[in-house]
Amino acid sequence: MTDSIKTFTKQDHLYMARAIELAKKGHFTTSPNPRVGCVLVSNHAGIAQIIGEGFHQKAGQGHAEVHALAAAKRDYPKLIKDATAYVTLEPCSHFGRTPPCAQALIDSGVGHVIAAMVDPDERVSGNGLAMLKNAGISVQSGLLEQDARALNVGFIHQRITNLPFVRCKLAASFDGKTAMASGESKWITGSEARQDVQLLRAQSCAIISGADSVLFDNAKMTVRWSELGDLKTTYPEEELRQPVRVIIDSQNRLTPDLALFSYESPVLLIRGDKENSECKLENLPKWPHFVEQEQLPLVINSQGQHKVDLKALLTLLSERGYNDVLIESGNQLSGAFLEQDLVNELILYQAPKLMGAEGKSLVAMPSVTQLAQAKLLTISDIRMVGCDIRITSQLQ
Repeated sequence: MTDSIKTFTKQDHLYMARAIELAKKGHFTTSPNPRVGCVLVSNHAGIAQIIGEGFHQKAGQGHAEVHALAAAKRDYPKLIKDATAYVTLEPCSHFGRTPPCAQALIDSGVGHVIAAMVDPDERVSGNGLAMLKNAGISVQSGLLEQDARALNVGFIHQRITNLPFVRCKLAASFDGKTAMASGESKWITGSEARQDVQLLRAQSCAIISGADSVLFDNAKMTVRWSELGDLKTTYPEEELRQPVRVIIDSQNRLTPDLALFSYESPVLLIRGDKENSECKLENLPKWPHFVEQEQLPLVINSQGQHKVDLKALLTLLSERGYNDVLIESGNQLSGAFLEQDLVNELILYQAPKLMGAEGKSLVAMPSVTQLAQAKLLTISDIRMVGCDIRITSQLQ
């Protein structure tokens, strides 16, 4: 599928690194599409120069290759022929919301395409590179592939597993408590850690929480633009993409007067599919137009309780194109996701506080009763965020 007409040079690495930096500019806006960057380089008369750059900015708008080609056609139209395109993801070969980028590259007359990685989407997955090669363009892939994969962890995971990439955010004291016995938890961590959480929300397609958390904190569960720090200069408030707020409310306790419903952005309420009439959707309150309700199967958990099927919930979110999902909830729901091996990454903010024996534990996993059953983690990052420690780890 790919040519081996030359090995990757130092310059190739530099141009692909630039494409990766461009792709990062779409980190908070492209979802559910992947983050992609493109750099066009001419080698006319033996002089290498960048003639066009672009990145995918928002789903439904032009892809990275389209923006790079437009820049080149505007500024260096005579240098496009036989130029090299460095793209962080294999150019698409199908019609989606926009025409295929592989065809745009063919029509432009470029002579060489280097992709950092093959697209895992089955609609593309090698077809884009084959399309280019069949048109007489030399192609290569695999340059800085690991860096490119890191751009789109959720997108890649969803395409391979048909489930979203799930992050679980927890905040705890040094003695592992997430709240006082009364439920009080504002604020365990400092302002810098809370601001960091806003970035986690902003990069997510959806946030999952439970009715208990919403009711106790009367939380909105939105991205607060005022707490995005330097990102405020890059993403104006009116362009900020709010994640879908997914609330599991199997006992139908939420009411339209809560703060959650005062902010006009999508809310998905998850109900159990009980047969009794009190739980039928037509018997529930009338909600604002941005609120949607779904009924999902109930399953019996390790304590013999009927709870919403969390695997079915993640399947539903995947079918809706939500690649990156963040869990922000109490120890019961977070523990249930962890207990069922439905979490890919755990992010813990640990505050320099001691909250005592009566506080609520980090997570509740009743079925884990022996050390051999303990969930194993691989720590990938530890850093200070203000006065708190942020530990990022992956579930094995």
